[in-house]
Amino acid sequence: MSRIEQTLKTLKEQNRKGLIPFMTAGYPTIGQTVPVMHALVEGGADIIEFGMPFSDPMADGPVIQHSSEVALKNGMTLKKVLEQVAEFRKDDAKTPVVLMGYANPIENMGQQAFVDAAADAGADAVLVVDYPPEESEEFSAMLRARGMDQIFLLAPTSVDERIQHVARIGGGFIYYVSLKGVTGAANIDVTEVRQRINRIKAVVPFPVAVGFGVRDAGTAQRLGQAADAVVMGTRLIQEMDKVPPEEAPAAVASFLKPVRKALDGSAV
Repeated sequence: MSRIEQTLKTLKEQNRKGLIPFMTAGYPTIGQTVPVMHALVEGGADIIEFGMPFSDPMADGPVIQHSSEVALKNGMTLKKVLEQVAEFRKDDAKTPVVLMGYANPIENMGQQAFVDAAADAGADAVLVVDYPPEESEEFSAMLRARGMDQIFLLAPTSVDERIQHVARIGGGFIYYVSLKGVTGAANIDVTEVRQRINRIKAVVPFPVAVGFGVRDAGTAQRLGQAADAVVMGTRLIQEMDKVPPEEAPAAVASFLKPVRKALDGSAV
């Protein structure tokens, strides 16, 4: 059983919901990245979504776009992203890490070379925004052969055929985009999210995490009543923006703790 499967299975047995914070590798600095990863776990993270910075992150709002720009200016590369995962693994062999990013850097490295390097570093899954399931059969097979999952996004507009395709080749969990638009947007309709998640769960055999627009403990708690896990990213970047880089780990841990507490209260 993979780290992701074990983590989500244990949470379900405990009647708890997963907390999946997002961070950008290399932000606020390369040196603070691994300390921030550990701080997220201290704050209550069950799984870390680890953003691989890219110059044109089309699914991300301005806050995460900015963090990618800063990370790239800091000298962040795909190779360094994987080195940071390996560094994190030296002290944390338990917390799953999902690499999130875009096709271009992976294609530049080569799919098989990337998959092998990611597995060797200790990554558990990969989410590539612009790898649609209809074109991911081979890539998903490569990941499975190395014990990793391909995580897919599903949206309010996803048709039945795409949901069924994801059910066949995906793994780990589904990342359900709670609204139309980019990360960091607002105005989530929890009732609609619940209906959409129920539709997905009727087809997909693995857990569903919901993200985009999760900004505070209250939103996390409400969405946790509908989903198996909640993803939070933009607000964490904003919290790091408020402090000097060396204070970023403490800032994210402090912010996450009440979110963790509220999310635990959603499993009723």
